[in-house]
Amino acid sequence: MSDYVKQLVVDISKQQLSLHTPEQILHYPVSTALKGTGQMHGSGKTPTGRHKVKIKIGQGCPSNTVFVGRRPTGEVFSDQLMQSNPQRDWILSRLIWLTGLESGINRCGKVDTLSRYIYIHGCPDAEPMGIPRSHGCIRMRNDDIISLFELIDNGTEVLIK
Repeated sequence: MSDYVKQLVVDISKQQLSLHTPEQILHYPVSTALKGTGQMHGSGKTPTGRHKVKIKIGQGCPSNTVFVGRRPTGEVFSDQLMQSNPQRDWILSRLIWLTGLESGINRCGKVDTLSRYIYIHGCPDAEPMGIPRSHGCIRMRNDDIISLFELIDNGTEVLIK
């Protein structure tokens, strides 16, 4: 990593995301896929390797904004909303959509991170961090994803290991 480049590192074994900047390293607890790591479309696994931030979604939305299909629904997450939709995979507050950088590993064909809709995103704060529980994405607490969202740009490098 260059001294002038920000980089995100997701350490699956530690269930931790680290933001490396020239000034500091910030650490955030995360939750990656319940099914472990893997690249294949439909696997429900978190892809590994070199990625970058393709698109940031949710700028200016309130904390706990509910997203479906990468669009805010107009809902704000609450316990009542969760009880009325118990099977929903909650994507909240912000989305950081990733694209792979390694052809045949996490880019193109059946292993393409972007077409798998792999995000770093907020989830209900009652969901545990530090334990694999997602459907393939990287989940974060809402305050953490909002903070991280403001610190990075499209194109930021992401290493998932």
